[in-house]
Amino acid sequence: MAHLSLVRVAAVALAATAFTGPALAGDEPDLIFRKSTVFHLMSPNDKLATYAVDDPIVDGVACHFTAPEKGGWKGWVGLAEEVSDISLACRQVGPIKITAKFEQGDDVFRRRRSLFFKKMQIVRGCDTKRNVLVYMVYSDRIIEGSPKNSTSTVPIMPWGTATDVPKCADFVE
Repeated sequence: MAHLSLVRVAAVALAATAFTGPALAGDEPDLIFRKSTVFHLMSPNDKLATYAVDDPIVDGVACHFTAPEKGGWKGWVGLAEEVSDISLACRQVGPIKITAKFEQGDDVFRRRRSLFFKKMQIVRGCDTKRNVLVYMVYSDRIIEGSPKNSTSTVPIMPWGTATDVPKCADFVE
């Protein structure tokens, strides 16, 4: 019986790691740093982690987000449901080149925040009147969503000696 319990625990741990990765293939965010927020004596601490992700179809834009990460034994195994408090800042980091058409609210990045039901999403839109890219981060659940969100904007500006500036309205479907 003890062997069967160990197999179940290993299966749950494996499933947890399989479901906690990013939903967009190959888009693992870059970890910038982590800071502990809650000390746990015998298990990993709760932390705030700051990550960077590049917009996959808008060259020259990077987003940084900070998300809480649960510690303790449930967090270590991947069974803890993460809270929805996520902050976001997106900036122009080079000349902007939009490489594909997109719909308002298209996903830039997605990551699971619990074993099955909750995910964090960074989505993109275009304020066509002002030629500004608009990014929003939020988390949702299948049964009950969360109103917690954060928004960041990136005005499309010339970079360096380039004078031509793309119009995001030309790329909205």
